[in-house]
Amino acid sequence: MTAPADGRSPIEVLLVEDDPGDVLMTQEAFEEHKLRNRLRVVSDGAEALAYLRREGKYADAVAPDLILLDLNLPRRDGREVLAEIKKDEQLCRIPVVVLTTSQADEDILRSYQLHANAYVTKPVDFERFISVVRQIDEFFVSVVKLPPRS
Repeated sequence: MTAPADGRSPIEVLLVEDDPGDVLMTQEAFEEHKLRNRLRVVSDGAEALAYLRREGKYADAVAPDLILLDLNLPRRDGREVLAEIKKDEQLCRIPVVVLTTSQADEDILRSYQLHANAYVTKPVDFERFISVVRQIDEFFVSVVKLPPRS
């Protein structure tokens, strides 16, 4: 893989989101701003853990460099997924950004207690949503030094 002209290498991003509209907006945000990161999508908590553990149909999955995690998911909610990620020796070093509609103090507090790296409330406005995704990208690609993939 060749590095982009600006020297930044693309990163693997796993989006854990069950709302098709939010998935589409995230994909459009990546496309509209020409984000080079590779976006993979799973739609529930159980599928997210299978992907991260490379189980079943995800046996060949590429380990993500960053996880964007919704809290309100079917099968296993985002809080459970976050707890599982952060207690797993291989997965705990992957930064997790909780990206959710919840503005509840208890969700924010619980997410940080479970060692989320950031908590971002999803804007409902498309332009603002794109701006937020762009800022997450800029921070985790341009500012932060991510750990090597496992």
